[in-house]
Amino acid sequence: MWKMVRRAAMATVHLFVAAAMCFGVWIFVTVLLITAIGTLAVVGCWLLPEAVLLIRRIAGAKRNLTTLWTGKKIPEAYAPMTGTLRERLRTSVKDPSTLTDVRWMVAYYFYGALLALALPLWPVALVVDGVWAGILRRTPVVLPLIVRLADTEAHWSTVLLMPSPQARLAARVQELKETRADAIAAHEAELRRIERDLHDGAQANLVALSMRIGLAKRAYDRDPDAARKLLDDAQAQAEQALTDLRHVVRGIHPPILTDRGLVGAVRALAASSGLAVTVEDGGVEEGTRAPAAVEAAAYFVVAESLTNVAKYSGADRAEVQLTRIRRGLTVRVRDEGRGGADESQGSGLLGMRRRVAALDGTLDVTSPVGGPTVIEVMLPCVW
Repeated sequence: MWKMVRRAAMATVHLFVAAAMCFGVWIFVTVLLITAIGTLAVVGCWLLPEAVLLIRRIAGAKRNLTTLWTGKKIPEAYAPMTGTLRERLRTSVKDPSTLTDVRWMVAYYFYGALLALALPLWPVALVVDGVWAGILRRTPVVLPLIVRLADTEAHWSTVLLMPSPQARLAARVQELKETRADAIAAHEAELRRIERDLHDGAQANLVALSMRIGLAKRAYDRDPDAARKLLDDAQAQAEQALTDLRHVVRGIHPPILTDRGLVGAVRALAASSGLAVTVEDGGVEEGTRAPAAVEAAAYFVVAESLTNVAKYSGADRAEVQLTRIRRGLTVRVRDEGRGGADESQGSGLLGMRRRVAALDGTLDVTSPVGGPTVIEVMLPCVW
């Protein structure tokens, strides 16, 4: 009984907010009429993109309200409203989601009115239902109807606000363009890093090695001891060049991934991080391995995250979870540090996001001031 009462109370709040939004839609219709008249008169054509943006915000608020009730997120698929006035006007008119939002708004204008008219009757109905259930000991009648009405309202909102296949395809194409641009930027940055490491490290050591060997050859006949000293220095220089080359190769694809697999490589990384790190394996080592690119991206995310923990968070502990899911691999790194992670402050988050996006993955960062900081990554792959 009390469960039904709580559910009906939540449904009442949902319907009340929906009805209040309907009043806002009624007022906004006036703005739409002014915009339409201004657009037809040309002088007010600049109002159209602004009106479309406002429609998007209203529809977005309704999507959020419906998601709170149903627990299922309604996706958005809007074309970006950027560029000159002509480009924004073209986007406003040609974006399929504009028609979807306007269609919902027109429908909401009418069925929202029914909700608003029904609101004054609800207190009376609740009193009658209380008497029916409390005194006569019968099953409540009105409370289930309120819940059903909220379910129906949410269902129709979901149907009307769901982007069309054309809009979802256009949004997906735009997303792929952005991720492709990010992947190219990340690739170029990686090439610059490799070039810099080779030029400043291995190349400089190899040049010094060549010079020492040349000097040793000249001194070999007249001063064997000096030649031997130069050859010893050359050997040390060669070893340093090999170390630098291993460092460059490790940055491209860590050999430890090939040798130990992702979980073993992450555990070795955790052991050398200077932190107390727990690594949980959620079935990653079972069955077939993830593709090399996915393992490398996951390893990079963990390495960069642990570096951020050591440098910025102030925490001395961290948790790493690697989980095998049906559609891919998830990586979760958590620390109890000071929080406040910001991508714009050069903390490596942007690089992680680009690397993950290049594989069509997602990266979510939760880092309130005071902590904790949680980085969650999903990398799609076929096992």
